[in-house]
Amino acid sequence: MKPSDVYFINLRCENGDSRLDKLERLVKKAGISTIDFKGKFVAIKLHFGEPGNLAFLRPNYAATIVKLIQELGGKPFLTDCNTLYVGGRKNALDHLDSAYKNGYMPYATGCQIIIADGLKGTDEVLVPVRNGEYVKEAKIGRALMDSDILISLSHFKGHEGTGFGGALKNIGMGGGSRAGKMEQHSDGKPQVDRDLCIGCGNCVRICAHDAPKVTHKKAWINHDACVGCGRCIGVCPTDAVQPGDGSSNDKLNCKISEYAQAVCDGRPNFHINVVIDISPNCDCHSENDVSIVPDIGMFASFDPVALDRACVDAVNDQTPLPSGKLGEVACTHGDNLMNNHPQTNWKIGLEHAEKIGLGQQAYTLITVR
Repeated sequence: MKPSDVYFINLRCENGDSRLDKLERLVKKAGISTIDFKGKFVAIKLHFGEPGNLAFLRPNYAATIVKLIQELGGKPFLTDCNTLYVGGRKNALDHLDSAYKNGYMPYATGCQIIIADGLKGTDEVLVPVRNGEYVKEAKIGRALMDSDILISLSHFKGHEGTGFGGALKNIGMGGGSRAGKMEQHSDGKPQVDRDLCIGCGNCVRICAHDAPKVTHKKAWINHDACVGCGRCIGVCPTDAVQPGDGSSNDKLNCKISEYAQAVCDGRPNFHINVVIDISPNCDCHSENDVSIVPDIGMFASFDPVALDRACVDAVNDQTPLPSGKLGEVACTHGDNLMNNHPQTNWKIGLEHAEKIGLGQQAYTLITVR
């Protein structure tokens, strides 16, 4: 099989050539204009950023894609689904408030926002997963499935559960309703290393399900209440909260690939990854650490698997920034993403996505000037 084409453009901007100009040039070269947008509803799936986090993509990127789709005759809207955890995006009203605070207002982006799974995260469609091994019917936000065309616009970064967050994470986990997110996370039940725990209560405050408890100045997790979302892992300042078993993150990666398959199947889809502000953790955090490697550029493809693989390779080709997390930890893997979160194996998700027919990891990188 011929490798998938992945298009890349760097971030150098000289002689009045802006980064947004380069984004438009990139997606045109990658073939976005070959999609028939006329009169079609177009979901632009992205992450609006948890309030307090500053690594999320600025709305200017979305506005550039919105304008181009409108010029091609489409009816675009920005969308995401509600979250499992306590924060600024757990219901549609809070989610919209958070989006507006982060600059995603219609007058700035040129289109409306629709929270895909409704007010309480329960408005979902059961979508069969072609070749699904872990999920037979994915629970996808209804507005996302009602659209005629899918465009993913993703901020590429590290992730504590999957190794990295790119197109597959944005579409798969991000496209799931609250119940869908619960299904994807359900195999992982974190444990607390009591020797490392300082009893700060961060895990208690972040949990939407009242699973972590602190007794005698040490945390523990009620697995009957825990849904395995992993937020407690991300907020623990001493790494006392750890994945329960070595297979849980692997299963999470596989389920994300199967959810992404459900979202993409049967309609035109196109994918953009912006590889800047490469924070060690997801944009779901209410803060962000400094980048683990330097900014790289923007990538686009019709194949989300090849796209994510190209971005992984680009990140792993970089020398870690000494001021970031990788400048402080033992880098034993020869792999920046695995050194960032050694308990994860990012390869699993891409291998499974390829296995079920979502795309392929083989790619030809085409540089756009």
